[in-house]
This record gives sequence, C-alpha cells and structure tokens, in this order.
Amino acid sequence: MTAAVRTRSSADLIRAEEPVLAHNYHPLPVVVARAEGTWVEDVEGRRYLDMLAGYSALNFGHRHPALIEAAHRQLDRLTLTSRAFHNDRLAEFAEGLAALTGQDMVLPMNTGAEAVESGIKVARKWAYDVKGVPADRATIVVAADNFHGRTTTIVSFSTDETARTGFGPFTPGFRIVPYNDLAALEAAVDETTAAVLLEPIQGEAGVVIPDEGYLAGVRELTRRAGCLFVADEIQSGLGRTGSTLAVEHESVVPDLLLLGKALGGGILPVSAVVGRRDVLGVLGPGEHGSTFGGNPLAAAVGTAVVDLLGTGEFQRRAAELGVLLRDGLTGLVGKGVVGFRARGLWAGVDVDPAIGTGREVSARLMREGVLVKDTHGSTIRLAPPLTITGEELQGALGALERVLAQRG
Repeated sequence: MTAAVRTRSSADLIRAEEPVLAHNYHPLPVVVARAEGTWVEDVEGRRYLDMLAGYSALNFGHRHPALIEAAHRQLDRLTLTSRAFHNDRLAEFAEGLAALTGQDMVLPMNTGAEAVESGIKVARKWAYDVKGVPADRATIVVAADNFHGRTTTIVSFSTDETARTGFGPFTPGFRIVPYNDLAALEAAVDETTAAVLLEPIQGEAGVVIPDEGYLAGVRELTRRAGCLFVADEIQSGLGRTGSTLAVEHESVVPDLLLLGKALGGGILPVSAVVGRRDVLGVLGPGEHGSTFGGNPLAAAVGTAVVDLLGTGEFQRRAAELGVLLRDGLTGLVGKGVVGFRARGLWAGVDVDPAIGTGREVSARLMREGVLVKDTHGSTIRLAPPLTITGEELQGALGALERVLAQRG
C-alpha cells in the first residue's frame, strides 16, 4: 500500500461522525483509509492485519485483483438497467452460481437481510401454492440465538433483546426452538410449517457449531414433515468453513440457500436466494422484485467470485489454514482462553472474563495491529480473509497471546 493521504486525523473524523451519524454501530476507534489483501491502513498510515474480513464479506481479501478488474471492466460498459429490462451479465452469473451450489435457480438481491426476507416470502408462497397451508396460516421454525439480519420481520424472531426492544409490534408466524435440538424442532413442526430456517453455524452467537448429525437430522425431519429446509449461509458460505457451503460438511442439500456477503467480493452488496426450481418457481412476475437486484455490475463481480470459488483454492486454504488456527487456539486454552469453536478459518474464542470483555480484548488487539470484533460477553470472533498466509495467521495468534497476558 502507498502512504495514506493525510487529511483529517482519526480522532477528528471519529468526532465528526458523532453529530451526523445514527448510532447503529459501535466501531472500534480505527479509521481505515486504504486496504490491500489482508492488511488495512488508517489515515495516519498505521497498518493492521484484518482478522474480521467484513464478517466474511471480504473472504477474498481487500481489492482482490480479479474482482477489481471485473468491476472496472463493467463500470466502463453498464452499471444498472433495473429489472425492467434484461442485461447481458445476469444469465452468466445465475448459471454459474446455480452450478457452484448444485441448485437450479437463482433469485438475485442485494443485502443479506434482503435474501432472508426473500427466502421467507418464497417459503410462505410455496406453503400456500404447493403444500396447501390455509391462507395466512404459514409458520416458519427458527433457532434461538439466531442472527439473520435487522429488518422488522427478521428481528421479530430474534432472541436478542438489544435487536428487538423498541421495534414492535412484531411480525407473527415464527416459532423459536433451541439450536442444536432435534427433538424441540420436531415438536414445533406441524401441518402449517412452511420451512425451517437455520444458520448451519451460528455466527453472531459466537461461531456456534452444532453437533455432528444435526444438519442431516434437520434435512431428514423437514423431508418427512413436507416442509422446506432453508439454510442461511450468508456468513458461513462461499469458502469460509473449508467447503463451498457449511452444509456440505454433512452432505446436506437444503431446499433454499441464502447467500450474501462474500458474493459481492467486498466491492458491493450482492445476495441471492438459490434453490430448487419447484420452490423458487412459485414466484410470478410482479410478486417480488428489487431495482438493484441482479444489476450488471453486481452480476459481473458475482461471476468473478463464482469463478474464484470454482478453482477450489479458497476452500482448500480455509481447510488447511483452519488446522493452524485450531492448533494455535488449542495452545491458548488455559492461558486466557477458556474455550473456542472453530471450523475452517472461522472461530469464536471465549476469553476469561477476568482478562476483559470481548470489546476490551478487541481494543487491545487493535493496539497490537490486529483487527477483530467482539460478540456477546467475553467472546471475540476471528474470520480472516481466506488469502491470509500462515505467517500472518501465526502473527495474529501471537498478538492474541500477548493480549491475554495483559490482565485487567
């Protein structure tokens, strides 16, 4: 990276945000001005190793050359038509994404929350048109401690009171059961159930990985009950866990997949619902839409993402370096780490509360030149770009070890 252009200082910029930005986030006090690969640089020129990767939106690192080239090339041709017209990039994107995921059809959207909302609408429409659920009676079963987004409908079935409080009345039609509990799930499913909507690995909850056989059990249960299995792979998918999709670790094929984050290559929001023809085919013209969904720029970048994943390189890197990550964290258990959960290049690390909260540990790591983000309590999340090197990963683990030695 070249030297950052000096304008206002980090402190000045943070202060300038306060009166004009709504408080929907609580960022760490770092102001990023440039980035390349696994590294970012603040306005003063300080460099940090990115161990969050935009919550998996940057699976391929910052400004991956193939993705930047695809975006630049498309910017010089066509960026938006709306879906009132066809564009020459969308078919290739849909064909590639369907082939990559082993599904039939693609519904392109923009943000992850839009993909979830779209999946809910499709599941309900399928329940009425195909399953024969009486009008307005469809239910969807979800898991406690989920995170699927922050729109009004989605927070209606959140169990995080910070996400819910003050935003009612809530959308009906959801049943919440404990995650990783097949018996509770089976008891909640009945003739009105349109779908079971789950994260294969719960990200915001702290990278919670279900017991082996749980996802296969969900697939079998939904098949027997005649309802859909909708897997939210917005964070877990597209290489993060060492396979293209997290459900592949149990050889499970859901009826609908929700994708986002990494699908836009860290360049622009791109999401999609991907699924079987007999499920996504229930939508007719005018029943759902998005002005920007499937726009030419998004399709061009999304196609480049699909091409990168098609090589298998990033899935292999996540699997191989995931062993290094797991081994490093294992060595820290009892030395400030009280437990962790990891799959591929994704980990939730529970720090001894005596050392600090997750926020405090993240701030100390920032001072060591490593960027992570906390979740609940004293848990931090590690999700580096899949382009990280073994040496960089070891450096991050070394920084964590130093921080864990700083008591109080």
